[in-house]
Amino acid sequence: MLKHRGFPGRLTGTDYQFTIRRGNPRGITPLIARERYRDRKPVDRRADTEFLRAIWQHFGEEPFERGNLDAGRLSWLFGREIKPVDDPFDPESYETRLVLDLDVARRSFPDLFDGGDAP
Repeated sequence: MLKHRGFPGRLTGTDYQFTIRRGNPRGITPLIARERYRDRKPVDRRADTEFLRAIWQHFGEEPFERGNLDAGRLSWLFGREIKPVDDPFDPESYETRLVLDLDVARRSFPDLFDGGDAP
């Protein structure tokens, strides 16, 4: 499993993790597209925003390997802002490649990209 050095491990001041320390020997947590409802707590929305900011600053629009990125956190963005690159896509692989869909991300998180936080 590739470890993304320099990627934040969690949202500061919370238990929302962005990366995992080691792979799960009993099975890899699959990536799924989770529905984001409007009534989510502000801290949940902040976690999504900061995770997406880290993706943008770390990888930009280049494809990246899932590696040690947390499946739960990825799943809140998967299918919308984060899309699979590989065909066929294996949702249970640490080696699967993903990419940031910048157009969708800008529409979903306009405040994040207004400041020009380009990688």
